[in-house]
Amino acid sequence: MVADAIHLHGARKQGPFIRLNCAALNPAVLESEMFGHVKGAFTGAHSNRIGRFEAVHQGSFFLDEIGDMPMPLQTKLLRVLESGQFERVGDIAPVRVDVRIITATNKNLEVLIENNEFRQDLFYRINVLPIYLPPLRQRSEDIPLLVNTFIRQCNQSTGKTSKCQPCHGVEPDEKIPDRFTKNVGIQVIYFIKPHSTQRKNS
Repeated sequence: MVADAIHLHGARKQGPFIRLNCAALNPAVLESEMFGHVKGAFTGAHSNRIGRFEAVHQGSFFLDEIGDMPMPLQTKLLRVLESGQFERVGDIAPVRVDVRIITATNKNLEVLIENNEFRQDLFYRINVLPIYLPPLRQRSEDIPLLVNTFIRQCNQSTGKTSKCQPCHGVEPDEKIPDRFTKNVGIQVIYFIKPHSTQRKNS
């Protein structure tokens, strides 16, 4: 949500916004997703395919969980940040792009650097304007806002008119899970009866 807000309130808001979870794909697929490939670059590459870097030209590219990116891909990403160009997998022709990079991670990158699991030079490149977002358990006052936002989004996507009773804050001593995802909000909407169907007992 923070990455969306940065894009929508920035100078590139008219450009594309593309996201990619670096922890969700194996290294080979991740490389192809980022940089694209040419026909015959690997088994199953039956045609040319542009990557997300190329597709997000003049927009914002959100790399989530960048702390899980393999070292070889960190090197390729660093080159893009330094030169503004890259090659598709299996090709030697450079492709130039103009992209703003937004990254996120739940890992301590400085610790990863000490363990030789993350490039220090890449860290300096992406750590230009860091934003620390505390875990939800430390900001329980945000939970009502998130729940109501997710319900509104579900209403828009499903055509439902579900509403909930005013959602108040959570007491400070209550346990909050480390991850509060959109799925929670989606589940809530199906357990709440729309106001239009509620009837008072006569």
